[in-house]
Amino acid sequence: MAANRPERAMNRLLEDLLKVMTLERLELDLFRGESRDIGSPQVFGGQVLGQALTAAAATVDGARRAHSLHAYFLRRGDFNAPIVYEVDRARDGNHFATRRVVAIQHGEQIFNLSASFQSAEDGFDHQSPMPSVPPPEALPNPEAQLRELLERLPAHQRRRLEQKRPFEFRFVEPMELPDPPKRPARRHVWFRAIDRLPDDEALHRSLLAYVSDYHLLDTAAMPHGVSFASDRILMASVDHAMWFHRPVRVDEWLLFATDSPSASGARGFARGQIFATDGRLVASACQEGLIRPIQP
Repeated sequence: MAANRPERAMNRLLEDLLKVMTLERLELDLFRGESRDIGSPQVFGGQVLGQALTAAAATVDGARRAHSLHAYFLRRGDFNAPIVYEVDRARDGNHFATRRVVAIQHGEQIFNLSASFQSAEDGFDHQSPMPSVPPPEALPNPEAQLRELLERLPAHQRRRLEQKRPFEFRFVEPMELPDPPKRPARRHVWFRAIDRLPDDEALHRSLLAYVSDYHLLDTAAMPHGVSFASDRILMASVDHAMWFHRPVRVDEWLLFATDSPSASGARGFARGQIFATDGRLVASACQEGLIRPIQP
């Protein structure tokens, strides 16, 4: 009999992300997660979003999948300290289950989330068409362009962009930093995990929540000629909502089509649709964030 082939080792960056998404269970509905420094001054919002959804899913019957979440970022997270997630089992119905999650650090709430889970059901089916954009294989890898951009950025912004990430991105519209020309508030970004992931739908939805915090709020800054890398603006997520429409794999190319219909009161609002390469609309996301101009 032939010997079993050893499994191929997963990329270390992605393996570490899975470790971050694997929470320690302290009690029946109490979990603890660790953080990673991605170069920003606080914990990455997508990390807290993904961990909170993971905690909520761990208290729900495995046959039910998250179909929506609504979250608020209350305080900056400290990536040097663990985050505790407390889950409240708000409701378990015949088809739906609802969970509330509070993230606590240094004795204070830094984040809260409500998530709804549903058993699989058949029903009506329609969706918006996928935008017509070049496929990811036809777009350049932004790594070379990024190296050129880094030379023009201040040290604190270079540190953030120099960090290697467990996802790769391909930009349909050009990435221009730190102060791009004013453009319409519309963007298309292809993304996928940099290695193959386990066949676990709950994991893929948690990771989709994680990566949905990339490049969403930036769309609201496009009409104003600034970006997250600009020293003329302060940007931070305030709230985040997602709806999961259909099964998804984040280790296959997905298109994030975003736009921003409004910015006012030092806040920007952005929304996005996430499509698989076969045209299926797999998820939608909305976010409002602080976009505060900094006076010279």
